[in-house]
Order: sequence, then structure tokens, then C-alpha cells
Amino acid sequence: MQRRTFIKTTAVAATGAAVTGLPAMAAAVKTKNKLPRWKGFNLLDFFSPDPEHNSHPTPEDYFKWMQDWGFDFIRIPVAYPCYLNIDRTKDIVEDDVYEIDTKMIDQIDALVQKAHKYNMHVSLNLHRAPGYCINAGFHEPFNLWKDQAALDAFCFHWNMWAKRYKEVSPKKLSFDLVNEPSMREDMNEQHSKSGPVAGEDYRRVAKAAAEAIRKENPHRLIIADGNSGGSNVIPQLTDLGIAQSCRGYNPGAISHYKASWANKDPEHMPEPKWPGQVGDKYLSRQMLEDFYKPWIDLVKSGVGVHCGEGGCYNKTPHDVFLAWFGDVLNILTTNDIGFAIWNFAGDFGVLDSGRADVAYEDWYGHKLDRKFLQLMQKQ
Repeated sequence: MQRRTFIKTTAVAATGAAVTGLPAMAAAVKTKNKLPRWKGFNLLDFFSPDPEHNSHPTPEDYFKWMQDWGFDFIRIPVAYPCYLNIDRTKDIVEDDVYEIDTKMIDQIDALVQKAHKYNMHVSLNLHRAPGYCINAGFHEPFNLWKDQAALDAFCFHWNMWAKRYKEVSPKKLSFDLVNEPSMREDMNEQHSKSGPVAGEDYRRVAKAAAEAIRKENPHRLIIADGNSGGSNVIPQLTDLGIAQSCRGYNPGAISHYKASWANKDPEHMPEPKWPGQVGDKYLSRQMLEDFYKPWIDLVKSGVGVHCGEGGCYNKTPHDVFLAWFGDVLNILTTNDIGFAIWNFAGDFGVLDSGRADVAYEDWYGHKLDRKFLQLMQKQ
């Protein structure tokens, strides 16, 4: 496979959010995004709050393949407890969140450095932040959206990362504040009802964290995930010099078909079609156009936008997945918005996805979904 070379010109405003730079192939795009149109993947090396449960370090070959295939972006979703030195046989308490394990920080840094070796922009994300995570399975001692103690801890962690990477260019590194904010009724219940965080609360949290970061480097690029689990634009943040991140999962009936963590009765979901009638809804490109319109309008208003997560669980029929995701990527690309697939290797990935209906290509002992790869490379 020939290595693709992307030509980028980047400029960073003092606010830290106005990063520009587009691949040459995007010249025909009508809308100019203040963020580069990065394409890449999430790496889940530090996704679990318990370091014993995290995956093996991402092999260096993966970065080489990503670069050779034309990708230039890595998002690292981190569960903050994985880098704490705490007693994991007990529920975490407020004082524990300040007990930093420097050896684990060094391991995260090694992943960042490996990505930089292959010219990847790295977006460091707190997937679990002090007082909030969209996933259940770990006790939090406070609530990020309500409690000052949680916000103080949140700012402490981001200030720590800002100090560590103070001298790293915003062309190479950005901070994604907290994954998929929502207001959950019970953070310890997997299928707890949730809704949007109140705009003023999200602003208060994001503003405080941004100040803690920019105290170390006023030029650091900061990204905020959309409200309601990444779905909704946050108008309350548009004057803070913070970019925003949408999702490539709509509709969930396609992207999370038979996913146990996202559905109460995964085995009895209606068969996905694209386009077509699925349950009580007709799924079509128009619904995607409607979903992304606020994000496209945000780009036009001068706020940078990236799709920090997207893709499809491996139980969705492959032809349906490709037809749907082709529309998602086309809408994003046409409007100069980049994307990151949830994982590179695994049940959402281009390698070793475990799909039952794919004619895989052998790739150095891995199973490569060439059709999925080519779909992304076209964008």
C-alpha cells in the first residue's frame, strides 16, 4: 500500500482553539473548519479504571500501518483511576483522586510519544473524569456537574497534564476535557436514564478546566464533547475558544445493534437496514443530515468541530454498516469535519473486528476489513 502524504498548513490563535490546516484533498470542500480534518482512531490502552484490566500496549506496527494508510489522528480515552496509586479493593474516596501514580503517567506518555513518532496528532481525553463517566462499573465519590470538590479535582488533573505537556505544540497535542457529558440519574447503573447537562453547569466546568490548562500554556487546543452523550452542540461554550466534538453513532439502532452496554434487551432489537424501516422509525440519509446540521452550522460560525468517536459494533450486517457509515463520512467530509473510529483493532475496528460476514484479508497475521479501510480512505 502506497503511503499517502497529507499536506497541512496550521496556525494557532492565542486562545488555543483556532487551529487551522486542511489536507490538500479537501480543497473542494465548501465549509472551512477551524480544526484540521483529522482521520484516525481511538486507542483503548488506558480505557479501564483498573490498570490490570487494560489491554496490552498498542504495537508500534499499528502506528506504521495507520500512517501508511493515510491516517493522522489518535484519541486516547483515559480513565483517571488507572493512573492513581490507590487501594482498589475499596471504593474510591475524595482524597484518593490526588494520589497520582507517576509510573502509570509515564506509560500514557510512552503511548503519546509513539503516536508522535508517526506524525499523529494526539487528543488526550478523560473518558472517566473525577465525578463523571458515561459508563457504569466504578464508584465515584462526587458529581462533576454538581460538586465543587469534583470540579477542583477535575482541574487538578488537567493542570497536571498541562504542565507535563507544556512545551508540546498544539499541532501535535490537544486535550478533550471529558467524554460524552450527560446528567445520569445513577452513575453506577448501566442503563440509568440520562439527559443533557444544564448548559450553565457545562460552561462552569469547561471554563474552569480551560483556565487550569491555559495557565500552563495559553495556546493549548481544547476540545469539549457534545452534550447528551456527544450528540448536541453546546452553545454556552462558543465564546470560550474551545472546539467541540460530535459523534458518528446516530442512529444507535445501526451503530449499536445487539450491544449489551447500550441496550436493555439487545437480543430482541429489530434487524437494521439502511435505508429502511427499523422498528418504529424510517432510517435514511435525511435523518443524518438533520442530526449533523447543528454541527455544520457550528463550523460555519467559526467554532472548530471534529467527530471524536464513530463506527459500528460488529453485530450489524456488514453491508448495512458500510452503506450507513458511507453516508455519515460523506456528510462529515463534505463539511470539512474529520473523524476517529472507536478502535483500530477490535469489535468496531478495521482489524480483527470479529464480524461473521466479512471476507477478511490476511494482514501480517491479523484480519483486515479491506472494504471498511477503503471506505475511510476515500474521505
